Amino acid sequence: MMEETWVVAVRSIIAFLTLIIYTRVLGKQQMGNLTYFDYINGITIGSIAGTFATDLSSKAWIHFVALTIFTIITIIFQYITLKNRTISKLMDSDPTLIIQNGKILEQNLSKMRVKFDELTMMLRQKDVFDITTLDYAILEPDGSLSVVLKPENQPVTAKDMHMHPPKSKLMTEIIIDGLLIKQNLEERNKDINWLSEQLKKQKITIQDIAFAAILPNDKLYVDLFEDKITEKIDMGDYEGPF
Repeated sequence: MMEETWVVAVRSIIAFLTLIIYTRVLGKQQMGNLTYFDYINGITIGSIAGTFATDLSSKAWIHFVALTIFTIITIIFQYITLKNRTISKLMDSDPTLIIQNGKILEQNLSKMRVKFDELTMMLRQKDVFDITTLDYAILEPDGSLSVVLKPENQPVTAKDMHMHPPKSKLMTEIIIDGLLIKQNLEERNKDINWLSEQLKKQKITIQDIAFAAILPNDKLYVDLFEDKITEKIDMGDYEGPF
């Protein structure tokens, strides 16, 4: 019994490391928004790795070979879909228009098996809370939603105003789960004295902070473990008048 436990443990570690390596080889698409092809690949490779770790009735190298071959086949198909438009459309499908001129195209929505509440959720994720502001909404092959606002609803850009804003900076995380990331602090040309002064103004310590970052404008953003929120918003479904 103990011997089998050790065998499973070792094979699980090997399977895990192999999955990490092969996933890196396959690229970030495997871990981001997945097309049907990538989704099927992920399930199959995971299943082979699971069998590799736990099926003691067969030799480990058989599953390792299967995992390697399936990964190679996936890479070959990825290359083919890059070179052949027809096969690419067959494997990944086409984008589907589901909103046009502020109107929902119910037939396309039904064809893609998307419910109305799922559509409104995806619109909220794109910061769209009024469907009438949209010219188009397109459901991409990976399941994400792309939106195009009507011209009158598009935000004014610096170019429209003939302005020349300063170069953009990135937000830099400096505290995560109460732990200071000193290297990131130094990258923004700040030191512990500056941070201590900022925290002193807010009467908090590093240990009180769940997340803190230096914003592009050099101001400090802080989120505490215990947020003092007085008004709570219920995002549940409307239950009706009765």
